[in-house]
Amino acid sequence: MPFLDLLPAERVRTDLAAADKGELIEQLARLLSDGVDPAVAREALAARERLGSTGLGHGVAIPHGRSAKIDEARAAFVRLATPVDFSADDGRAVDLVAALLVPAHFTDQHLKLLAELAELFSDEAITAELRAAPDAATLREVLERGLRAEG
Repeated sequence: MPFLDLLPAERVRTDLAAADKGELIEQLARLLSDGVDPAVAREALAARERLGSTGLGHGVAIPHGRSAKIDEARAAFVRLATPVDFSADDGRAVDLVAALLVPAHFTDQHLKLLAELAELFSDEAITAELRAAPDAATLREVLERGLRAEG
Protein backbone atom coordinates (compact mmCIF):
# COMPACT_ATOMS: atom_id res chain seq x y z
CA MET A 1 0.00 0.00 0.00
CA PRO A 2 1.52 3.35 -1.05
CA PHE A 3 2.16 6.06 1.52
CA LEU A 4 -0.40 8.42 -0.01
CA ASP A 5 -3.16 5.84 0.45
CA LEU A 6 -2.55 6.12 4.20
CA LEU A 7 -2.49 9.92 4.25
CA PRO A 8 -5.87 11.67 4.25
CA ALA A 9 -5.85 15.46 3.94
CA GLU A 10 -6.72 15.92 7.62
CA ARG A 11 -3.40 14.36 8.64
CA VAL A 12 -1.30 16.84 6.65
CA ARG A 13 -0.30 19.94 8.62
CA THR A 14 1.83 22.99 8.04
CA ASP A 15 3.38 25.17 10.71
CA LEU A 16 2.83 22.63 13.47
CA ALA A 17 4.34 23.93 16.70
CA ALA A 18 6.28 21.55 18.93
CA ALA A 19 8.79 22.59 21.56
CA ASP A 20 10.81 19.39 21.39
CA LYS A 21 10.92 15.81 20.13
CA GLY A 22 8.69 14.52 22.93
CA GLU A 23 5.98 17.06 22.23
CA LEU A 24 6.21 16.31 18.51
CA ILE A 25 5.78 12.56 19.15
CA GLU A 26 2.74 13.38 21.31
CA GLN A 27 1.15 15.47 18.57
CA LEU A 28 1.90 12.85 15.92
CA ALA A 29 0.32 10.19 18.14
CA ARG A 30 -2.88 12.24 18.34
CA LEU A 31 -2.90 12.70 14.56
CA LEU A 32 -2.42 8.98 14.00
CA SER A 33 -4.85 7.74 16.64
CA ASP A 34 -8.07 7.63 14.51
CA GLY A 35 -10.33 5.73 16.89
CA VAL A 36 -7.43 4.21 18.82
CA ASP A 37 -6.21 5.44 22.19
CA PRO A 38 -3.47 8.00 21.38
CA ALA A 39 -1.34 6.24 24.02
CA VAL A 40 -1.10 3.24 21.66
CA ALA A 41 0.33 5.42 18.89
CA ARG A 42 2.57 7.34 21.29
CA GLU A 43 4.07 4.16 22.75
CA ALA A 44 4.68 2.63 19.31
CA LEU A 45 6.47 5.77 18.09
CA ALA A 46 8.40 6.23 21.34
CA ALA A 47 9.46 2.56 21.43
CA ARG A 48 11.01 2.89 17.98
CA GLU A 49 12.77 6.14 18.93
CA ARG A 50 14.31 4.42 21.96
CA LEU A 51 16.07 2.07 19.52
CA GLY A 52 17.62 5.03 17.73
CA SER A 53 16.58 8.29 16.12
CA THR A 54 14.42 8.13 13.02
CA GLY A 55 15.91 11.45 11.92
CA LEU A 56 17.26 10.86 8.41
CA GLY A 57 19.30 14.03 8.27
CA HIS A 58 18.80 17.11 6.08
CA GLY A 59 15.96 18.23 8.37
CA VAL A 60 13.79 15.16 7.75
CA ALA A 61 12.48 12.49 10.15
CA ILE A 62 10.28 9.43 9.70
CA PRO A 63 9.06 8.44 13.16
CA HIS A 64 7.31 5.11 12.84
CA GLY A 65 6.06 2.27 14.94
CA ARG A 66 4.17 -0.99 14.93
CA SER A 67 1.40 -2.06 17.25
CA ALA A 68 -0.67 -5.20 17.70
CA LYS A 69 -3.48 -2.93 18.92
CA ILE A 70 -4.29 -1.49 15.48
CA ASP A 71 -5.76 -3.16 12.40
CA GLU A 72 -4.78 -0.79 9.64
CA ALA A 73 -1.78 1.34 8.72
CA ARG A 74 -1.98 5.11 8.90
CA ALA A 75 0.29 8.05 8.16
CA ALA A 76 0.68 11.75 8.90
CA PHE A 77 2.88 14.43 7.39
CA VAL A 78 3.79 17.70 9.09
CA ARG A 79 6.00 20.65 8.43
CA LEU A 80 7.04 22.26 11.68
CA ALA A 81 6.80 25.98 12.37
CA THR A 82 10.20 25.80 14.04
CA PRO A 83 12.64 22.89 13.60
CA VAL A 84 13.23 20.61 16.60
CA ASP A 85 16.21 18.53 17.56
CA PHE A 86 15.56 14.91 16.59
CA SER A 87 19.04 13.52 17.30
CA ALA A 88 19.70 12.99 13.59
CA ASP A 89 23.21 11.85 12.70
CA ASP A 90 23.96 15.11 10.88
CA GLY A 91 22.87 17.15 13.93
CA ARG A 92 20.41 19.19 11.88
CA ALA A 93 17.07 19.97 13.48
CA VAL A 94 13.99 18.50 11.81
CA ASP A 95 11.23 20.46 10.09
CA LEU A 96 9.73 17.83 7.73
CA VAL A 97 8.17 14.80 9.39
CA ALA A 98 6.41 11.80 7.88
CA ALA A 99 4.96 9.54 10.57
CA LEU A 100 3.76 5.95 10.20
CA LEU A 101 1.84 3.65 12.49
CA VAL A 102 1.29 0.11 11.21
CA PRO A 103 -0.10 -3.17 12.56
CA ALA A 104 2.50 -5.45 14.14
CA HIS A 105 2.21 -8.01 11.33
CA PHE A 106 2.85 -5.36 8.64
CA THR A 107 6.59 -6.10 8.42
CA ASP A 108 7.19 -6.18 4.65
CA GLN A 109 4.77 -3.36 3.89
CA HIS A 110 6.32 -1.28 6.68
CA LEU A 111 9.77 -1.61 5.15
CA LYS A 112 8.44 -0.74 1.68
CA LEU A 113 6.78 2.40 3.04
CA LEU A 114 9.99 3.48 4.77
CA ALA A 115 11.98 2.89 1.59
CA GLU A 116 9.43 4.89 -0.42
CA LEU A 117 9.77 7.82 1.98
CA ALA A 118 13.56 7.65 2.20
CA GLU A 119 13.77 7.82 -1.59
CA LEU A 120 11.35 10.75 -1.72
CA PHE A 121 13.28 12.71 0.90
CA SER A 122 16.61 12.13 -0.83
CA ASP A 123 15.34 14.46 -3.58
CA GLU A 124 16.49 17.96 -2.59
CA ALA A 125 14.11 19.65 -5.04
CA ILE A 126 11.12 17.92 -3.45
CA THR A 127 12.21 18.76 0.10
CA ALA A 128 12.68 22.40 -0.97
CA GLU A 129 9.15 22.42 -2.44
CA LEU A 130 7.76 20.89 0.76
CA ARG A 131 9.42 23.62 2.79
CA ALA A 132 8.02 26.32 0.47
CA ALA A 133 4.44 25.00 0.23
CA PRO A 134 2.05 27.71 1.46
CA ASP A 135 -0.60 25.36 2.89
CA ALA A 136 -1.47 21.76 3.69
CA ALA A 137 -3.22 21.13 0.36
CA THR A 138 -0.12 22.20 -1.57
CA LEU A 139 2.06 20.17 0.77
CA ARG A 140 0.06 17.06 -0.08
CA GLU A 141 0.18 17.87 -3.81
CA VAL A 142 3.97 18.10 -3.66
CA LEU A 143 4.12 14.77 -1.81
CA GLU A 144 1.86 13.19 -4.42
CA ARG A 145 3.91 14.53 -7.34
CA GLY A 146 7.17 13.43 -5.74
CA LEU A 147 5.92 9.95 -4.91
CA ARG A 148 4.44 9.49 -8.39
CA ALA A 149 7.73 10.54 -9.99
CA GLU A 150 9.69 7.92 -8.09
CA GLY A 151 7.11 5.16 -8.70
